[in-house]
Amino acid sequence: MYWILIAVILFFAIADLIVGVSNDAINFLNSAIGSKVASLNSIMIVVAIGICLGTVFSNDMMEVARKGIFNPQAFYLKDILIIFFSVMVVDILLLNYFNSIGIPTSTTVSIVFELLGAAVAIAIVKNIEAKSFVGLSTYINTEKAVNIVLGIFISIVIAFVIGALIQFVTRVVMTFNYQKKPIYVAGIFAGLAFTSITYFILFKGLNSLSTFSASNLYIKQNINLLIFTAFVFWTGLSVSLIYFFKVNVFKLVVLIGTFALALAFAGNDLVNFIGVPLAAFQALQSWNASG
Repeated sequence: MYWILIAVILFFAIADLIVGVSNDAINFLNSAIGSKVASLNSIMIVVAIGICLGTVFSNDMMEVARKGIFNPQAFYLKDILIIFFSVMVVDILLLNYFNSIGIPTSTTVSIVFELLGAAVAIAIVKNIEAKSFVGLSTYINTEKAVNIVLGIFISIVIAFVIGALIQFVTRVVMTFNYQKKPIYVAGIFAGLAFTSITYFILFKGLNSLSTFSASNLYIKQNINLLIFTAFVFWTGLSVSLIYFFKVNVFKLVVLIGTFALALAFAGNDLVNFIGVPLAAFQALQSWNASG
């Protein structure tokens, strides 16, 4: 019976992945497609590579579905599977509805509150069946759940403020006639952008890989030198591309930035669609192993 439910949950995972990617794709495709930095096929290839590489960065995010919101030890296996099953059904319906009316929503917010709501509902049912009241803190990982919810809302504020600030500074420095700016101005701007993306991809992304852990200490001790070296390299390369090859480096910035966003999506949001089914499968495996 449990294996049938797992099979249904895995089937829903495929449907949720399709609906979810169609919802989130606008987040990392909008800039590249809107600015026409390359052909649609080229953009899709870059995004596909980013998603494939980003999937290996999602190890820590799996814990959100497994035990980030509720305490699995407080539930029976059937309770856990019911929670995961209801989360998958609601997530598909919710994302599909928002897609149908053309309003993208946050898949992270959706999955977090779906897990929280389902776990609270099962906890209430268990209290009613037992004819006693046990605090929700027994069932819900309140500290972790509160931190996740606060992190979501704080990230919105930070993204808005930093985005507005960077956009303002960029327009002041580059103006709307960036073609008339000296080469070194565009080169420095592109160098800063490329360095930021490099820091995000290499120094932040690869640190989550176990094969890269041996270099963590060296990176932490020499982070300033590495960032400065990356800035000098990217600035020099950008100036060379502009001066010798007449390349529009801003298109490259957008394209590589799109790659980084796709990588971030795979490492962060992709687990929203596959984390719950995998957690359900692991729960059943643990139950079988325990006899």
